[in-house]
Amino acid sequence: MPSMLKGQILLAKNSGSNASNNPSYSLQKAELYFEEDIKSIQTTDNSSNDFDELIILPGFIDTHVHGGFDSDTMDGPEAVQNLASFHLKHGTTTIYPTTITNPWEAIISALQAVKDVSQLQLINEKEQTHSLPSIPGAHLEGPFISPNRLGAQPAFAITPTTELVQTLLGLDVIKLLTIAPEIPDALEAALAFASKQCRISIGHTTATYDDILPFVNEVHKQGGTIGYTHLFNAMGGMAGRKPNTVGASLADSQSYAEIILDTHHVHVASFLAAFNAKPNNLSLITDAMRACGMGDGKSELGGQEVYIQDGMAKMADGTLAGSLLTMDIAFKNAIKAGLTIEEASRLASTTPANYMGLTDRGTLDIGKRADIIVMNKAFDILEVYVKGKRLYG
Repeated sequence: MPSMLKGQILLAKNSGSNASNNPSYSLQKAELYFEEDIKSIQTTDNSSNDFDELIILPGFIDTHVHGGFDSDTMDGPEAVQNLASFHLKHGTTTIYPTTITNPWEAIISALQAVKDVSQLQLINEKEQTHSLPSIPGAHLEGPFISPNRLGAQPAFAITPTTELVQTLLGLDVIKLLTIAPEIPDALEAALAFASKQCRISIGHTTATYDDILPFVNEVHKQGGTIGYTHLFNAMGGMAGRKPNTVGASLADSQSYAEIILDTHHVHVASFLAAFNAKPNNLSLITDAMRACGMGDGKSELGGQEVYIQDGMAKMADGTLAGSLLTMDIAFKNAIKAGLTIEEASRLASTTPANYMGLTDRGTLDIGKRADIIVMNKAFDILEVYVKGKRLYG
């Protein structure tokens, strides 16, 4: 017997028709019936308040998250499970645990931990014994970045030699790679990862527009997908005669970009500029670190001391160090910035699903995974479902 949720549900207009390959979405009073996937949708003109109190959206997809609740991807399998469990409570139903630039052995160990947890989660989902968000794989942020644009990354940046790249590909867990296109062997590495359906994200870079353009064009030519890691951060600024990395992203309608909307990393006006330039290719991320959810005090990021105060994480020199953001707050911040519920949901769910090639999720369409969040009118998370199973609320 399918489960049922009713309320204001984000549905494709004319949801019963398959006429449109690129439907628009709107909140509609409806009943949603689901098991592991969505079975049927019944819209209604019922004036009952029962349909007004709840907002039902596709689960959030976070493609860039280092940690949360005192756990970090670099700590091992138990920590990966803990951070995933923490972010689940904030509406994240698909998560990509993210590494940080560290000694090579530590990175390999962390990736293996993500793979172990991911494989266990797949087994548990099949048996409906799962308790975590979906974990399709890892985001490798570093070590193939510029030593001159580390941001809060530790100073272990290295060149992506063929041997190192093949070792990483052999793990079969990396789904998203952050890389600086100007470092030696970057293009060869990017093409190797792209050939395995890994997304290539430009970040932690000093590249000029002229560095980036041939890199992007070649990856696209080979069938790869390009993104930009935490747009505006760790990539320098944009000026009229020097577009640099930011300009390259905003000018490229084909590529994707992720953004940290905590109001500390990026000004709201910059966020709106990016949204207007890339309305269908911009994703909300958290870039959350282990201190997320822990309150003020001292914490750690990649072996470096970090200080938490007034909602910000900073290193001793004042550099912003990851974020304390969760996806529900990023969603709320998008609404406060002036986006509609439909637009904010696109940035938090639909676009990251499209970016990562997750055709089975990101919208509440019949046949899609029942990855669902239930919110009240203040956009607080009340319930979270992953593959049809209620895991929170």
